[in-house]
Amino acid sequence: MALLAVEDVRVEFGGIVALADLSFTIEAGQICALIGPNGAGKTTLFNCVSRLYQPTSGQILFEGDDLLKLPAYKIARVGIARTFQNLALFPALSVMDNVLVGGFTHGTVTKKRRAEARSILERLSLEHLADRPAVGLPYGTLKRIEIARALAARPKLLLLDEPAAGLTHSEVDELGDLVRSVRDDFELSVLLVEHHMAMVMAISEKIVVLDFGSKIAEGVPEEIRNNPRVIEAYLGTPAA
Repeated sequence: MALLAVEDVRVEFGGIVALADLSFTIEAGQICALIGPNGAGKTTLFNCVSRLYQPTSGQILFEGDDLLKLPAYKIARVGIARTFQNLALFPALSVMDNVLVGGFTHGTVTKKRRAEARSILERLSLEHLADRPAVGLPYGTLKRIEIARALAARPKLLLLDEPAAGLTHSEVDELGDLVRSVRDDFELSVLLVEHHMAMVMAISEKIVVLDFGSKIAEGVPEEIRNNPRVIEAYLGTPAA
């Protein structure tokens, strides 16, 4: 049984079809990338899984259970956590407190939860910043803090929404290594939305490609890299 199964999910906003009967699965322990041009429907799918949007039709199953029956506030409890395109940290709070916020779904702050948060900070090389406020820290560091906060929810599936946006080339390389090590160390699956194709191709085991809300390709990186429809969607066809 797949960890996550997206089955014929359709999302319409008035007369606009944001997702057109999308289907794909993610297996336990897999890194899957969801790619496509701007407006392809990637974040719409994230928002459906996070229960911020209600699909017009279709099913989303998580460990075989119907995710669409759950309210948004219960998503973290079943084992799904996410980051956002725009940073959603609390600038005035310390790095430690920002991470602890991610674990509130498991109850109030205890010594055990604080120890878990410190362990996550250590794993992400952030422990020296635990007592620093988030405000004023480098952008790449803030991205890592947001991942740490998501990990504090003890997810089985981690949704990363454009984590490489705004990072330098060296930071992108480090991020790719981090995503793989987080998958291994925390024994979770990753669904990644990202435009940085070098990182996507380097770390993904499956890639799903969207264009105007429809799936146009699915496969391993080598298949996607050489797929004519993917090349056309990203680069366009030559002028006649």
